Amino acid sequence: MEALTNAAVHTGDAVLPGAAVLIDGGRIAEVRPAGDVPAGVPVRDLGGGILAPGFIDLQVNGGGGALFNESPDAQTLRRIARAHRRFGTTGLLPTVITDSRDVRRAAVAAVQQAMADGEPGILGIHLEGPHINAERRGVHDARFIAPLDAEDIALLTSLAPAPTLVTLAPELVPADAIRALAAAGVRVAAGHTAATWEQMRAGFEAGIGAVTHLYNAMSQLAGREPGAVGAALAEDSCHCGIIVDGHHVHDDAVRLAWKAKPPGTLFLVTDAMPPVGAPEGDFTLYGETVTVRDGRCVSADGRLAGSALDMATAVRNCVRRIGIPLEEALRMASTYPARFMGLDGQRGRIAPGLAADLVHLDGDLRPRATWIAGKMEPC
Repeated sequence: MEALTNAAVHTGDAVLPGAAVLIDGGRIAEVRPAGDVPAGVPVRDLGGGILAPGFIDLQVNGGGGALFNESPDAQTLRRIARAHRRFGTTGLLPTVITDSRDVRRAAVAAVQQAMADGEPGILGIHLEGPHINAERRGVHDARFIAPLDAEDIALLTSLAPAPTLVTLAPELVPADAIRALAAAGVRVAAGHTAATWEQMRAGFEAGIGAVTHLYNAMSQLAGREPGAVGAALAEDSCHCGIIVDGHHVHDDAVRLAWKAKPPGTLFLVTDAMPPVGAPEGDFTLYGETVTVRDGRCVSADGRLAGSALDMATAVRNCVRRIGIPLEEALRMASTYPARFMGLDGQRGRIAPGLAADLVHLDGDLRPRATWIAGKMEPC
């Protein structure tokens, strides 16, 4: 057992300025006053700052110079997870975007292997496409866009009960297929979609519970046709991932979404690409060069191609640029994504019995250290 002291503890429910967090066997054993640590328990003095639940990122394409689509194997997952851990992310969904069925099969197999090996930080998988609308494909390769069939459903449900998130266009996928995915425990999100408000409403009724990267690659809000954006903002039960990097979404649009959505339904994602945790430089996607300049990833034809964002920076942006209170920004990075994926009984808060997945932040909200299952690494 070990006690972590001398940091303001943000539990996900409350802020405890004088608390100690006791870790035992990879789990949180107790949260109690710092002056009441049992005799004989080793104490780690954190020297100030903030101790918070480790960040959980549901959309991670790459990091550490690696891209999951390009190398869908367990070694790539290890590299990506280690890169993001430096920025406070203790749990993530490796994300494979629209690609061939062989690549998607390899990606699922890689996640299965990584989880069987106990690779720290790998929680499940996010399959973003290929069942999307070509009109809103963004940087996704049109060659691989395809309708969803029985073989796809089998693949998408093959990782269960491990967390699985699927992004699809509800106007192109039958409601019965969406119901089948949801019934199997898959979390279904609308994204890369040209859906009308009515088509989004039908998707919600069939089992869609979220939208992927709100505002981006979806039909926009207009006065007489609210589109996917309007439907996501208006539907209280719809969770929304959002990329707060200053490139994907205007700060005021982020602020609007935060004001419109009920607490707990807006969460942070990075949509991260290889530059995160690596020297900033160009990378290859679908055999073409993506240029990275000033944190912006752009394809040769000018399309945004993911981001160079990390979760700690997303939290800082929420606080400093948007004006979201720190406690809420931290929940958007941990508690809320855990809740959406059905993991809130395991992680996303600091509470007895939950995984000891933690991040220690300094006064500038920069990570100093992380813990995954109670094992500490400096950042």
